Amino acid sequence: MNLRNRSLISITDYSKEEILHILDLAEGFEKDQRQQILNKYVIASLFFEPSTRTRLSFESAVQYLGGSIVGFASADTSSVKKGETLKDTILTVSNYSDLIVMRNPLDGSARYASEVSPVPIINAGDGANQHPTQCLLDLYSIRKTQGTLENIDIVMVGDLKYGRTVHSLVQALSLFGASFHFVSPESLKMPSSVKTWIKNAKLEYYQYTDLSEAIPKADILYMTRVQGERFPDPLEYEKVKNAYILENSMLDNARENMKVLHPLPRVNEIKEDVDDNPKAYYFRQAKNGVYVRQALIAAILGLK
Repeated sequence: MNLRNRSLISITDYSKEEILHILDLAEGFEKDQRQQILNKYVIASLFFEPSTRTRLSFESAVQYLGGSIVGFASADTSSVKKGETLKDTILTVSNYSDLIVMRNPLDGSARYASEVSPVPIINAGDGANQHPTQCLLDLYSIRKTQGTLENIDIVMVGDLKYGRTVHSLVQALSLFGASFHFVSPESLKMPSSVKTWIKNAKLEYYQYTDLSEAIPKADILYMTRVQGERFPDPLEYEKVKNAYILENSMLDNARENMKVLHPLPRVNEIKEDVDDNPKAYYFRQAKNGVYVRQALIAAILGLK
């Protein structure tokens, strides 16, 4: 399986077999995290938009592997503030690094960066479009908790319109025969393009407005934050920001094998009393992100 020098912009850039290869490599890093295979490499981390888990887990992945990391955590600390174009930033930083990890608020910016960059690009989130490394760690977490990725029932809750994590995850799980259950307010329903993807895969999806109706159907309950920063109208955000709040008692009728995932950060969509429930997996999910990103970097640099 050769992923050397291949950018990852959308989860659809990788085949089912390539996705499974990354997950298998991640298992190896979970068993032995401190492998000094990056000691001759420099990774650039360009975050034009705030991030905690994604940025720090990428940086941790590089450090655990013995590599060096350069970059910025805000566009305000880069030459973008002086008016530098994305093309010029990418061409400049590629001179200093072997691989670029980039988050940018503009949809399509990561694909554009990959087209102008002489070094591989990993998309760490481009607006409301794609977040493929989150998708990979979600898949790793699902496989770890369910023992398989095949034919699972996944309930996705909250911001399904602007949530890039759910868009990527639907595309990936369509390769594995999933059944999809979507819970959202009318104004935040899953986009028709994503639902068409499911139809083209000859799979089923179901839509709900009542969370309690969907929970008993879930192997995976995937909660999301309603993202105020994506709303063009602040008043619309105020109407739906507390649409779904998961409480511990709501899990009483859940399947035995069910796990609660969340890409984080949460605001108030999961009450803290859920944290101690054995079905809560979201903090472990975040930890899995380091192993997956170690695997991805190693594969793209041809080290694994």
